Amino acid sequence: MSSSDQIDTLLQPLITTSKRFYIVVSVLIIIVGWGLYAYFIQLTTGLGVTGMRNVVSWAYYIVNFVFFIGISHVGALMSAILRLTNTEWRRPITRMAEVVTACSLAIAALMPIIDLGRPDRVLNLVFYGRLQSPLIWDFIAITTYFTASIIFLYIPLIPDIALCRDKLGTNGFRGWIYKKLAIGWAWNKHQAIKLEKAMLIMSIIIIPLAVTVHTVVSYDFAMNPRIPWNSTIFGPYFVGGALLSGVATVIMVMAIIQWTYEFDEFITSSHFRNLGKILLVLDLALIYLTINEFLVPGYKHFFQETYEGTWMAALFWGQYAPYFWLQTIGGLIIPAILLALLISRYIHTHETLMYFVTSLLINIGMWIERFNIIVPGLALPQLPYEWGVYYPTWVELSITMGAFAGFILLYIIFIKIFPII
Repeated sequence: MSSSDQIDTLLQPLITTSKRFYIVVSVLIIIVGWGLYAYFIQLTTGLGVTGMRNVVSWAYYIVNFVFFIGISHVGALMSAILRLTNTEWRRPITRMAEVVTACSLAIAALMPIIDLGRPDRVLNLVFYGRLQSPLIWDFIAITTYFTASIIFLYIPLIPDIALCRDKLGTNGFRGWIYKKLAIGWAWNKHQAIKLEKAMLIMSIIIIPLAVTVHTVVSYDFAMNPRIPWNSTIFGPYFVGGALLSGVATVIMVMAIIQWTYEFDEFITSSHFRNLGKILLVLDLALIYLTINEFLVPGYKHFFQETYEGTWMAALFWGQYAPYFWLQTIGGLIIPAILLALLISRYIHTHETLMYFVTSLLINIGMWIERFNIIVPGLALPQLPYEWGVYYPTWVELSITMGAFAGFILLYIIFIKIFPII
């Protein structure tokens, strides 16, 4: 296929719209709309409509917050590292990862606000915030990271926007967007040199920024005097989990885009295999960190009537055991085995589907891992009370579904306006 034919193929999703597209978007809008209705009920009635009444004060909303912040790391870290090392195979997938970052950060930023009974008081963080509070560190880090991620996505997008301007015209609202966002790109060497320098600078900036953000998110828990959160490895534990779920999300996005637009020429089995190797390393690293997280307190407190012993008993064989073992076996161990078999070619049929399923298992496991950190950690009675078990209400489930649908909807809208490769 010639270069001109490749460009026409990659621009095709922007030009043609199938009936399937309208069906998917309609379903997503309905789910988002239902989530907004549930939030309206919560906003007008109060947090009493949620399950966060007498067992926990944080639950699904903060689980979603940590999860979406986690998957946002992949666009910045993976894309920046691959750019700095000049890894050629990265080219068809870097923008997919960068868009994951932008969309997930947009959803993540809403979750703490939704968690507030009085969302108007979020402005107090701006006017009366105290630098001693990890929540202020969160606010500053995430705002900075979101701004840097949008710039990181936009700069290499400029030539493609100019291509859309030249190929698709400047008529209509979308043409106006292309004309404005192309900022006079004229395909000359001087502009290209400046763009490459800007991307080099942003790549260097975004790597430490991404690591800092999820480390700061872990401080929301580690700086709290709750017994299960008294951990010195929460920083690397959170960053490792973030990278694992982020790479898994990119593989899922790659598979869906390949199936939907038949981009087999651009997204090949080697891309899945290369990302699969990264995913396996991260999976094994998280298994190691998980063992460390429980081995140390377990050696001292297992089968003991202490707070730590009570907490571990609840996770290993108590009321939260199904969640813990589903996270550990279904979200870490089974995916590691599947990835090893895929990379070594013991599984060589339906490779794309198998990578998708493996990545889906990892993401489910990573969402449950955040649940296991937050809910049992808060439910542990550190005063003379009985254990409580948290159950989400339809409001929390609806808002959570709306958040995931909103993430997918934002991604689809981007693909419809800009080239994803």
